[in-house]
Amino acid sequence: MKILAIIALALGLSATAAVAGPVTHDQARNIQAAIVAQDCYGGEMETESGGNVAFEVEDAVCPDGVFDFKLDRDFNILSRTKS
Repeated sequence: MKILAIIALALGLSATAAVAGPVTHDQARNIQAAIVAQDCYGGEMETESGGNVAFEVEDAVCPDGVFDFKLDRDFNILSRTKS
């Protein structure tokens, strides 16, 4: 039973450890260009590892509210959801 708990804990930690990281200056510039094209600005940017999503912006301010964005490696917006 203890071994199962240790394995579950290890899997949980490894899954969250590789999820997000900082963006480079060039990535930030391209991410902001994509967000500004949606008439939005700001937000907290980070890299993502998983599936098609390469970047995430949390709490970007838009005329119709505050949104989170997910972008692919080419800085195309994959989703826009209300924060």
